[in-house]
Amino acid sequence: MDVLIVDPLDGDVLHWLGARHTVQVAPEFARDAEAFRNALMRSRAVVVPPGMPVDAAALRRATRLVVVARLSVGVESIDIEACARAGVEVVRPATAGAAAQAEFAIGALLQMLRRVPIVSPEGVRVGRELGGSTVGVVGLTPAVRHLVPLLTAFGASVVGHDPGVQAADAAWSRYGVQPVGLRELMATCDAVCVLLTFMPRYLGLFSERLLMRSRADQVLVSLAHPSLFAEPGLARALGHGPLAAAWLDNADDSLLEAGRPLSGVDNLQITPGVAGTTLQSRTRSAWAVARRIDERLSATPPITVLRPKQPGDPAASAGASAPA
Repeated sequence: MDVLIVDPLDGDVLHWLGARHTVQVAPEFARDAEAFRNALMRSRAVVVPPGMPVDAAALRRATRLVVVARLSVGVESIDIEACARAGVEVVRPATAGAAAQAEFAIGALLQMLRRVPIVSPEGVRVGRELGGSTVGVVGLTPAVRHLVPLLTAFGASVVGHDPGVQAADAAWSRYGVQPVGLRELMATCDAVCVLLTFMPRYLGLFSERLLMRSRADQVLVSLAHPSLFAEPGLARALGHGPLAAAWLDNADDSLLEAGRPLSGVDNLQITPGVAGTTLQSRTRSAWAVARRIDERLSATPPITVLRPKQPGDPAASAGASAPA
């Protein structure tokens, strides 16, 4: 078998890919880890849904695998380092969902600015406009190219920060964003959009100390992985100020379970990673993933690769798996 598809593709894309390679469509494997691992052993490429793990143990057994693909950008559940060691390319469309993410961020900001009123100098509870606000963008991702023109069309000014991009980098001027330090961004912006791509070194980047020094009545929308935020700090900043409201996309209901710091916080909204998922973006993503899979499989003859044997891994001692 050439391609195992656990995250369904657009029908036209699937037909195109199936005309070039043998394909198995098995969305049920998302709920059956053992069946997935067994099928992976026979596959040269796999398309997995968000949250589905592809770890070192699975890769050691999948000796024919050369591509792991996702339709969404995040790869939190994929062991990138293990894939690199195994010579397995990780494919995800970098730009397909960028426009959708930008539109979602604008919608979330507008909702929070109007829905969560503040007290005016006259003592009246009022909403706010995006126009005239200063918006901080954290993470110089492809969505910024779409987001900045939308923000400026509303009359907002934009500053930005990315811990992996120097302030002197020409990308800031190309995107039309003024680079600033993260502490300055949080302390001066009326609204913040967090777009930062997940990396382990960013865990807890938004610490309690940083969040508590945010500008008063700030609203925050994050499309990044929620582990970038220290939960106790976010709960305190939302419960006692300075944050007026926050919207975390790419989060699940477990974040609000009893006993968790954010349980019962009523000015926090979460959604399960819907920002970049639209009819149009999924079609763009599917075509990008399918074309790259076709390129890689067409250029790579079907071979069996011996993964490094690991202690306690019974599958490793079995050597190569049989071709499909």
